[in-house]
Amino acid sequence: MRITIGSLFISAVALLFISCDGDYRPLAEGNTREVIVVMDSTKWESQTAEAIRDVFGKWVLTVPNGESYYDLRFTQIRSQSHLDRLKSSKNIIFAAPIDEDSNTGRQVRGFLDESVEQRVKDGDSFAFPVEDQWYRDQYVLILSSSSDSLLAQKIRNTENSLLSNMLQKELQRWEYFVYEKKEQTQLSDSLWENRGFKVRFQHDYIKNIDTLNFLSYRRFLPQNDRWMWIWYKDNVNDISFLDDEWIINTRDSLSQVYIKGARDSMYVQTYTNRPEIRPIITESFQKGRLLAYETRGTWYMVNGLMGGPFVNFTYYDPDTNRLFMIDYNQFAPSVRKKLPFVRQFRAMGRTFESDSTWAPSTQEPAS
Repeated sequence: MRITIGSLFISAVALLFISCDGDYRPLAEGNTREVIVVMDSTKWESQTAEAIRDVFGKWVLTVPNGESYYDLRFTQIRSQSHLDRLKSSKNIIFAAPIDEDSNTGRQVRGFLDESVEQRVKDGDSFAFPVEDQWYRDQYVLILSSSSDSLLAQKIRNTENSLLSNMLQKELQRWEYFVYEKKEQTQLSDSLWENRGFKVRFQHDYIKNIDTLNFLSYRRFLPQNDRWMWIWYKDNVNDISFLDDEWIINTRDSLSQVYIKGARDSMYVQTYTNRPEIRPIITESFQKGRLLAYETRGTWYMVNGLMGGPFVNFTYYDPDTNRLFMIDYNQFAPSVRKKLPFVRQFRAMGRTFESDSTWAPSTQEPAS
């Protein structure tokens, strides 16, 4: 790999797509949430190393006990054979100042041609994400600047962009993993034909509730109970009301009616009491023509000792004036790591589609 000026986007969100159809190389190795950080061992306590820990290893509090965003493992290049083994990893970060006299520094310079190296020295570029370079399903990030302090500052200043690029790759992996075994296309097809929207279903989700504008599905395992529900509303011409508070209030009102515990007095609600340790995060994004909101946090059972993480998607289709809510939940007290399942939910909810030709005034769901 050698990055040239012709392939470079002059920003931290640069992304080079190298993979192609018919790629028969082996898959990259390792856990999708593990990131190998390649730095000289004398720099593991440097400002750059601390910035990498703070950004890529930061604590995620939208799961019950908090978990790191990524699991970081620092290593140095000990030999060419060791470098070759490192190159088989699923996620790799190479980080060094551009003039550093170390194996990692020399390797970083080896990745860049002279013009790109000069841009790094001039402060115009510092982050170079590359997909599927040596192996399939691989994400490599090269970080360099003119000094340790400047590189650390640039990493902190572009935290959102750096994390967004790596997360996009992870969500692609989860989407493939979730639907690889088997997918219930008949459920998606039925929604599309009878209700004018669809979302992809994993192989063992079972339909629970089916009403005029609310449906729920459950994937029950004794140690890892998961469920999702869908609500929608037609003829929504004005969405000025749509904000974080409305999303939480709506999911809570629907959950109180439909997502019950063992008794009628038990129902799921959003945990909002301690935002400093259990925050609720809502982010907006665009999915084609659809305006989308993703909300993440934790839920609890009113009058019951239960709780877990949730991911909620709210979509608005301006072509049909339809509003949709898709909500994913987990109850798995014996499962220590919840974040991988949250990331699965985030990938699954992004498969939502709405039929732009749907006319709800003339079409009703099949009974």
